[in-house]
Amino acid sequence: MCPITDRINATLIDRSVPRRERAGGVSNKDTRGRSLDVAPILSYGFRPFFFAGTLFAGLAIPFWLWMYFAGGSPAGPFDALSWHEHEMIFGYVGAIIAGFILTAVPNWTGRLPLSGKPLLGLIALWLLGRIASAFVAMPALAFALDLAFPLALAFAIVREVVAGKNWKNMPVAVILSVFALANALFHAETAGFISSGYAVRLALGLIALLIALIGGRVTPSFTRNWLVKNGDKSLPAPFGRIDKIALLATLAAIPAWVIFPYALVTGILWLAAGLLLGLRLSRWRGHATFGEPIVLVLHLGYLWLAISLVLVGGSILAPTLITQSAAIHALTAGAIGTMTLAIMTRASLGHTGRAIHADRWTRALYGAVSLGAVLRIAATFAISLYAALITLGGVVWSLAFLAFALRYAPILWGRRRHATP
Repeated sequence: MCPITDRINATLIDRSVPRRERAGGVSNKDTRGRSLDVAPILSYGFRPFFFAGTLFAGLAIPFWLWMYFAGGSPAGPFDALSWHEHEMIFGYVGAIIAGFILTAVPNWTGRLPLSGKPLLGLIALWLLGRIASAFVAMPALAFALDLAFPLALAFAIVREVVAGKNWKNMPVAVILSVFALANALFHAETAGFISSGYAVRLALGLIALLIALIGGRVTPSFTRNWLVKNGDKSLPAPFGRIDKIALLATLAAIPAWVIFPYALVTGILWLAAGLLLGLRLSRWRGHATFGEPIVLVLHLGYLWLAISLVLVGGSILAPTLITQSAAIHALTAGAIGTMTLAIMTRASLGHTGRAIHADRWTRALYGAVSLGAVLRIAATFAISLYAALITLGGVVWSLAFLAFALRYAPILWGRRRHATP
């Protein structure tokens, strides 16, 4: 047979062969050909990265607060503030992005998920980056060790998208590649090779874009499913002109912020993007989801995104009224914190065969992450209470992530309840 025919046949039987093997008595593989001999924690990307990422976030903020008040500093290449910025963006968010993307790509491409030793190698590279950022004082060595993870992740995702010919999701792979570039820029800024600020703005802009894109895909979709299940015939508005304009405005605002962070036009773009994202959100019937917090929290995360973009614009246009710190923490602690927890809880339950429902623990951590963000933002407006508010906000926010790691550890480390169809 010719090579082209071979490839076509391989594509056609990719999923039928594992099913026939199961029917024939093969018991160490599931119906998609994944080995059942692999430890559950290494069977899917979301398992180790969600657990490690949330545990790290829950411990990193108290460590940062200790350094802030005690005047301490890590032994690695960064000062205390730079370490805090780098590790929450490239450490925590990097882990959650990895967990989400490694879980989503198999659904996009129809290929098997990264699991077993390759997944263990990827989580080891992430841990190596955290160790290097905290303890390796030589900037060049810390740079090389830290960049290994985002580069390996970007390569893995590009390879899967290309192999699966899933070209419509190539922009996600490109965003991951630029995210790795932002990490490299951060190291270059710390070493004094370029002016500081570009890396953080680029990374946060990319994360905001990912939330706008992916959050804008899953929020109305899951809302629609829940409303249909409950017999509600009034559904979220379909993707249309408003959605396109909102996403284009967000896309335009990001490079303007990276290059011209204090320009009038940049402030206007961010303000407009935030208002448009808020208008987009208002069409998804979030008010009808109060009966299920695991759906409602997606709307809350997207609301945080819209608010944070408005605040970033406001901090540029009226810096005496809205501080840059308040705007950045609305995006990081508010939008990123809430949306990542929303995605993690849902994915962890759904991909392990459990009912997608928020129990008391889950509802509590949803409340804690937003409360922590509100307290941190409030600190910038109440200077006399600044120390107390950032401490309380940091502790409450951290507890949300430690609670996730504790509550979801048996789920992430345990076996799936039902076989994958």
